[in-house]
Amino acid sequence: MEHANIVIATLVLYFAGLVAIGLWASRRTSDNEDFFLGGRQLGPWVAAISYAASASSAWTLLGLSGAAWVMGPSVIWVAMGSCSGMLVAWFWIGPRLRLHSHERRQLTVTEFLAGNATGRPRAAIVIAASLIILLTFVFYVAAQFQGAGNTFASTFDMRPQTAVLLGAVIIMVYTLLGGFWAVSVTDTVQGLLMAVTAIVLPVAALVAVGGPAGLVQALQQQPPEYLSWTGGARGITALLVIGGALGIGFGTYGQPHLLVRFMALRDARALRQARAITIAWYAIVFTGMCVLGLAGRVLVADATNPETVFFTLTAELFPPVVAAVLLAAVLSAIMSTADSQLLVAASAVAHDLDPSRGKAGRALMRSRLAIVVIVVAAVLVALYLPEKIFSRVLFAWNALGAAFGPVVFLRLAGWPLRPGGVLASMLAGFGFSVAFYLLPNAPGDALERLAPFFIALAIALAARRRG
Repeated sequence: MEHANIVIATLVLYFAGLVAIGLWASRRTSDNEDFFLGGRQLGPWVAAISYAASASSAWTLLGLSGAAWVMGPSVIWVAMGSCSGMLVAWFWIGPRLRLHSHERRQLTVTEFLAGNATGRPRAAIVIAASLIILLTFVFYVAAQFQGAGNTFASTFDMRPQTAVLLGAVIIMVYTLLGGFWAVSVTDTVQGLLMAVTAIVLPVAALVAVGGPAGLVQALQQQPPEYLSWTGGARGITALLVIGGALGIGFGTYGQPHLLVRFMALRDARALRQARAITIAWYAIVFTGMCVLGLAGRVLVADATNPETVFFTLTAELFPPVVAAVLLAAVLSAIMSTADSQLLVAASAVAHDLDPSRGKAGRALMRSRLAIVVIVVAAVLVALYLPEKIFSRVLFAWNALGAAFGPVVFLRLAGWPLRPGGVLASMLAGFGFSVAFYLLPNAPGDALERLAPFFIALAIALAARRRG
């Protein structure tokens, strides 16, 4: 009981700090440009850490460590896929998108996707993109709420349903208060906490197994397929496993809650600095979670749910106060993604789907009402349609990447795209993602992660303007 009380007290203080940030940010929010892009004045540290934290979510701390527990060394391909997508985004997409959106005063990713289209073609693109964002983010945010439920259920005697509702209310409150500034600053605090956790917990686990040499020696007792770099697969199947894992990187290019960070950066210098910080963060967190999962295989050999290995090791290796801080890191991962996605989904409802725009005050009110509606929908999905966090996040990630990624690449490359081609590409990318997700899994989920993106890319290329 004492442990539970310490954890609760620590988390209450942590959440109070997040709400205080929301109140501070509310003073800097007077119109939709402030609410959705922070007045385009994002600095390097806030941009970098908030991007990284929003990209990683609960699946990095819980899902990736659990995947390493199940997959062994072959989890490296999952980590490489995620990191390669980040590198392409920061070196190629980011500089171009920042300039493009600043010059055209584009406020949302949907406006960027619509480009110069007018009339009915533009309306069709905006409606399709907005609906894809709303449908996908409801399931994506639901996965974050599930992560919150798992966190509380694994720590003390609280029903997962109650935990889901509690996490949803906290996230909703500070997102409503300060919009983009609140989300970005709180994401920075949360991202730094995640990085510290990704150092402290894996190091403690390594010490517990006897250091790197002890870990290698213990893993050698595992079955040969666990130690394989392809999970025991061979030939074409091995290539599909590797290709499917690396294909996670393609989803990065179409994530609206990440792309808006580039649109909000204040200048090119801030972008270059943010890029270096993001790369360092990814190296720390992804390496740490892979090591944690491998060490967990030795220390928690009988785990019934690999996604709870993080909690088990936290409770076993640390005193209550430190464990509470590490649990706050999990909730940070959850909230840093959910709040960003709520904000983008709200922009789709309140800005993109409202052609008249209206007065600033009314627009902000619509944005905040949209957040409430999306939170309610995500809570219902989390409570009544439960699924593994890793699976649900990757579906949403792949669907957004396939729907928007090809158009993002071609538009930033200067290719003239027909509105009909843009619309067809988005619908095909999303539709095939859903179809392949519902079909039986191919080795490494290669079809689900690669085919929709390249089908959508081919459609967009075929429909480009010529001459």
